[in-house]
Amino acid sequence: MQRIGQDLATWRKLRRLTVAEVADRAGIGESTVGRLENGRGASLENVLRVARALGVLDQLAAAVDPYATELGQLRADEALPRRVRSPRPR
Repeated sequence: MQRIGQDLATWRKLRRLTVAEVADRAGIGESTVGRLENGRGASLENVLRVARALGVLDQLAAAVDPYATELGQLRADEALPRRVRSPRPR
């Protein structure tokens, strides 16, 4: 959370936006933006709202794209299981 918050704060500053402007664009409170930027916790929804307000939502989504990794590319043609179960103890 700390690193993501710092990165979002840097994006905000690069775009020359105030906390109040980001909060308004994201539809959340200034204190929520402050908590997020300081790594003190925020919901995933609020992280995504701030990322969208800063214009970096697509980059964030691309960062967690499993098919952009070597493992994802190797298994791209495999059918994913409906669910994954823990192995039974023997």
